[in-house]
Amino acid sequence: MTMHGHDGTDARDGLGALGRAVRRDLGIIGYPRREWVPARYHDGRRVLDVAIIGAGQGGLATAFALKRGSIDNVQVFDRAPRGGEGPWVTFARMITLRTPKYVTGPDLGVPSLTPRAWFEARYGVQAWEKLDKIPRQDWQAYLDWYRDILDLPVANDHAFEGVTWEDGLLRLSFRNAAGEQQVHYARKLVLATGIEGCGEWHVPAFIRDSLPRDRFAHTSESIDFAALKGRRVGVLGAGASAFDNAATALEAGAASVTLCLRRKEIPSINPYRWMENTGFLAYFCALEDRLRWGFMRRIFELNQPPPQDTFWRCRRHANFAYHTGCPWQGVSMRGDEVVVQTPKGEMAFDFVIIGTGFAVDLSRRPETRSFAHAVALWGERYTPPAGEESEVLGSYPYLGERYQFVARDPADPLAPMLANIHNFTFSATPSMGLSGASISGMRFGVERLAQGIGRDLYVADGQAHLDSLLSYDTPELISLDPPACDPV
Repeated sequence: MTMHGHDGTDARDGLGALGRAVRRDLGIIGYPRREWVPARYHDGRRVLDVAIIGAGQGGLATAFALKRGSIDNVQVFDRAPRGGEGPWVTFARMITLRTPKYVTGPDLGVPSLTPRAWFEARYGVQAWEKLDKIPRQDWQAYLDWYRDILDLPVANDHAFEGVTWEDGLLRLSFRNAAGEQQVHYARKLVLATGIEGCGEWHVPAFIRDSLPRDRFAHTSESIDFAALKGRRVGVLGAGASAFDNAATALEAGAASVTLCLRRKEIPSINPYRWMENTGFLAYFCALEDRLRWGFMRRIFELNQPPPQDTFWRCRRHANFAYHTGCPWQGVSMRGDEVVVQTPKGEMAFDFVIIGTGFAVDLSRRPETRSFAHAVALWGERYTPPAGEESEVLGSYPYLGERYQFVARDPADPLAPMLANIHNFTFSATPSMGLSGASISGMRFGVERLAQGIGRDLYVADGQAHLDSLLSYDTPELISLDPPACDPV
């Protein structure tokens, strides 16, 4: 069956032409072209120059940026099967992305690689003109195409189990889909594991400890919404994901959905729209700690509101209600129903969905557990003035200028290892601004990260590069006699 775009174009022809344009563009700007990082070996196997954990948008874009810098000995690993990387077709329940459709990021400035070029090739120019925001399924399809057209090295079904420091190298442990353990050695490690990459999704203890596991779910989990048809659903949270899940339950036929939030008003100001300027995206990380703390404290305070269309997606249902200034103070089972205690009285549900975000705690992640105790946190590096404290902000890792972890104690034996682990998750935000887990800031963050990794590798091999120059003897001038002229 032939696929057609919204304006009648053949989508396969369009994407085929776009693929040829990508290859041409990359050929034109592909200078220098030689791999330059000296090969290293351990136990007879070549050591990876860079290992990337996470094949979502941040991991793929980082692999492409390194490839453009002629750093080719790179491998991307992801625990998910092919096509299931990231949130877009797993637990994301919005209809479209929240960012403006003209946002760029993974393309790193190559026009034929932009989301717009892909969308127009697949659906047609008119479809792009009519588009408000990019559907999340299309964003995943774009990332799948991006991975294929760039031939990025991704190993799916590889769960990362941890890292240790061995002979000046990072020893990485994985478990594949068959349950077999694998070990790879690398000089550099990039954690591109998304929003929860330095902690875990948060369910308040009083809920987790009081309810049967089949009566609640976090918004990040797989939820059988069809099973909620005809049921009373409670949702806790003020963010976009809470509203997305409320809307999905309503559309699945829930008898009622009641959303409760602690705040006295639903957040309405989106600081992400303010942050989308070149100054902030490119140079925030150069600010002194006092200013970075001030920016982030305000951004975290505002939070990100539900988009207008998401809010109306809920409000169009007569059986939807929301209560501000209504934190949940306790939960229990009474017979077959979930009873929630609130300042506004008792509420009863059949199932509850928790949209309370995530907690930053490096010790809770397999990627970071082995070195969590050694990492410097913002709360240890900066003391804010009275009245500007933030326990949440203080729990985030304090990063160096190349996204690398910094040791609490410079004399710690793990300090050299931490300097070679680059944190490209959401938890980099207080130190670096919008980056890997944010489409809006991806281009600036990826370029800074790749440049930093390349710099580190070159400096570490400085003597080898000098030795290479000293032994370089390839002649360019090979003849002192002019060529004979052809007879006329």
